[in-house]
Amino acid sequence: MEEQSFFDKMMINLRSTCKYYTGYPKALGPSTVIHFTSEREFIHLLRQGHPVIVAFTIKSNYTKHLDKVLEEAAAEFYPQIKFMRVECPKYIGFCMTRQKKDYPFIEMFHSPEQTNNNQGRAGDPNVTKYAVKVLPYNYDVSAYGFREFFKRHNIQSSSNK
Repeated sequence: MEEQSFFDKMMINLRSTCKYYTGYPKALGPSTVIHFTSEREFIHLLRQGHPVIVAFTIKSNYTKHLDKVLEEAAAEFYPQIKFMRVECPKYIGFCMTRQKKDYPFIEMFHSPEQTNNNQGRAGDPNVTKYAVKVLPYNYDVSAYGFREFFKRHNIQSSSNK
């Protein structure tokens, strides 16, 4: 068997150590991006206590790129941060509550807190209301952009801190 050249050794090392090398496909494993199916599932996910990055999408060429970025970022930040994709044509009501006109867009939901049900009206005792902090995502759409966003908002994105 012939010996590897210096260049081959360097490229193998680069691929194994560099998080942002984009010239070679990454082995991401099974998808960790959650596909939205209901508001109940979304609330359950929020109640787990982890921040949730939600991409509100429509069918477009840019969405294909966004899906790849979400897969890469979800693989990198799982399980500390969850990533979810909402197909707005399927779930119109959920997307309309965000009151945005430009798609796709990304928001982060975090820190759910139970709110007071008795706000001047008699409420259903079986209904629990939550207040959730929502941050619009306006950084570069890449794993690096997500990392910088998490740093800026003091969100722990890895378990080895």
